Amino acid sequence: MECEPPAPLSADSLHLDGRVSVVTGGGTGIGRGVARTLANFGCRVAVWEKDPDTARAAGEEINGLGLVVDVREADQVESALAETIERLGCPTILVNNAGGTFASPFLDSNERGWNALHRANLFHVILCTHRVSGAMVGAGLGGSIVNVTSIEAHRAAPQFAAYAAAKAGVANFTKTAALELAVHGIRVNAVAPDLTHTDAMAAMAGPEGPSRWDRIVPLGRAGTPEEVGGAVVFLASDLSSYVTGETIHVDGGTFASSGWFHRPDGSGYGYGS
Repeated sequence: MECEPPAPLSADSLHLDGRVSVVTGGGTGIGRGVARTLANFGCRVAVWEKDPDTARAAGEEINGLGLVVDVREADQVESALAETIERLGCPTILVNNAGGTFASPFLDSNERGWNALHRANLFHVILCTHRVSGAMVGAGLGGSIVNVTSIEAHRAAPQFAAYAAAKAGVANFTKTAALELAVHGIRVNAVAPDLTHTDAMAAMAGPEGPSRWDRIVPLGRAGTPEEVGGAVVFLASDLSSYVTGETIHVDGGTFASSGWFHRPDGSGYGYGS
């Protein structure tokens, strides 16, 4: 296989003007920030979201398309893809962002919970990648697929064992899909956020959360959904034309720190304190 090298990079290489993108779970949180950022860089964005209200609101906010779809269901994914192609054109950017979790000690968990977490965090990534990449290939287009994993894909996660396993599956699937789809000019990468300011994170952390985040995160704060969106824009754009099969940690340094935290007195780092 011999491929022509791309044109020289310039400021225009970051532009996504006119490209069609799909963001799953784009109605709230990180997905909403990613959809907003892609639109700000010129994309025509279709938000695939199972909640009708947030799907509609997100679509209106970005002057895009908000479709009600449960991305765990193949028939709904196929219908949403057909409508996206009809109304916006064939997507060349897919962001597999939808997902969710709940805490449960492993010995108290059961098959029903495992299956729910698998479908919510891994199965839909495989399903949407299969259908959307198939449309790209059928249209003779290359593209970029970005999977949203989590720092929990790369470290232990007590009380979140099945969730972490599913996210680790996404990270590995990213590598394999990157190899298989490279021949079609489709790149596949992932981003792995950690502490990110969303309504769900705020509810989970409680009022004392931000004070702990200042110590846990080397950069001293939680991230924003738009900062995750910035990494997605890079991976979707021509600036990353030679990047595939990779995971970018958008976490303020928490994966690198691996247990080294800011000391309360500001005198540097302490391990586990």
